Amino acid sequence: MIAFETDWLKKWGQYTPQRMALREHSRQIEWTYFDMNRRVNALAHYLINELKLKKGERIAVYSKNRAEYVFLFFACIKSGLILVPLNFRLMPRELDHLIHDAEPRLFLFEKEFAAMVEKLQTLKNIPLKMEVEALQPFLTQAVEENIFTPAEPATEEDLVMILYTAGTTGLPKGAMINNRMLFWNAVNTALRLDITSSDHTQSYAPFFHTGGWNVLLTPFFHHGASHTLLERFDADLILKLMEAEKTTLIFGVPTMMQMLADSPLFDQVDLSSARYAIVGGSPMPIPLINKWHQKGIFIRQGYGLTEVGPNCYSLHQDDAVRKRGSIGFPNFYFEAKITDDKGTELGANHVGELWLKSPVVTPGYWRNEEATRQAISDGWFHTGDMVQRDDEGYYYVVDRKKNMFISGGENVYPAEVERFLYTHEAIKEVAVIGVPDEKWGEVGKACVVLKPGFTITAEEILAFCKGELARYKTPKYVKIIAELPKNEAGKINRKALE
Repeated sequence: MIAFETDWLKKWGQYTPQRMALREHSRQIEWTYFDMNRRVNALAHYLINELKLKKGERIAVYSKNRAEYVFLFFACIKSGLILVPLNFRLMPRELDHLIHDAEPRLFLFEKEFAAMVEKLQTLKNIPLKMEVEALQPFLTQAVEENIFTPAEPATEEDLVMILYTAGTTGLPKGAMINNRMLFWNAVNTALRLDITSSDHTQSYAPFFHTGGWNVLLTPFFHHGASHTLLERFDADLILKLMEAEKTTLIFGVPTMMQMLADSPLFDQVDLSSARYAIVGGSPMPIPLINKWHQKGIFIRQGYGLTEVGPNCYSLHQDDAVRKRGSIGFPNFYFEAKITDDKGTELGANHVGELWLKSPVVTPGYWRNEEATRQAISDGWFHTGDMVQRDDEGYYYVVDRKKNMFISGGENVYPAEVERFLYTHEAIKEVAVIGVPDEKWGEVGKACVVLKPGFTITAEEILAFCKGELARYKTPKYVKIIAELPKNEAGKINRKALE
């Protein structure tokens, strides 16, 4: 039986040692596959032999995108350590929950966030803490020529990462990502997107999202292709780099694609090297699709989620307009079915819950057996998304996960926002819904019922959220009403609110 290969850097360091693997734009540094592999080996050696970390222990990272982050990710793969990316947009109260759940042994943070880190209550329980900038010598200084050999050989099921997804109960859940998932997602992606070793793109999706790692970055590394890493999304800069670096594939959520199209540079730059753009997160409006098509770049809409893939579905660019709103077909190594409430499979043109089975399904949620049992049965992952399939086999998402809305590519779960708003002494009842927004796609609107004898303004409620909720979770609008509409069961009727 052929051993399962997890060390992609080592392979490409042998096959194409002088090909560029990664470039960091802000510091204008780039690494070949040979050099990057050598440096990641040195970092893995440091983590295991000098910091004395052991296989299965967690490393939490509180940082924006930077090369140290990518090097650390591959060092974790080599050494059996588990990376825990933390959302740098969260407030200390929110971060403490994730850190308590993950129990990292090492906490790395960017200098920029030092003041925020001081407010964390959970740091006292973490043995090792350091600035992520302390890893910079592994990027630029001379390192020993050693081949890192882990104490135990890597396996398909070894965890690589824990990615926290917002929970419908208001508490985030840690989706476990293992080597098997990374490999099969890379295979699925390459088959459907025709990835080649000559491909190049810019990486700007934040690393606390599966999109930052697994839409293009890990499939590209599996295929020996290259990336330019950006600290954040910057539409003008990205357009300039796409022209200068002859980008071949683009990834973005509709909000990003809108910002790129709205840039004054959009009509000036030459993007003829790009084959198409991969878009996910929410449906892309037809006028925006047309604008990109007029530029000569075709849109491939897709569907995915942190716990599965995330590259689960893809709509071929030729169908972008004819099958508008569709997510296309399941990717290569996938089984999919649409079920009713009892798990019975439904046929074409019936709306039901999407279930997926694939080697890219997560083994479960970190230390949360109940959530794992609810989400996975017989290898089938219950997505919670309501979909239907037309007579030609094309899939359409009819409704998102219950009550969730997407703001600028970020999943917002009303229950989490509501749980916080209920801590205000004046609020009796609250329901948060997503409402359309020209810039962000959707934003939150909080409908609030006050307790008798209390008076408070919408502005005061928004001020209450500041510094406690991430900006994308903070409602843009607050409406104070006499009562919330309820159904016969006494539950809030969100459809009536909408």
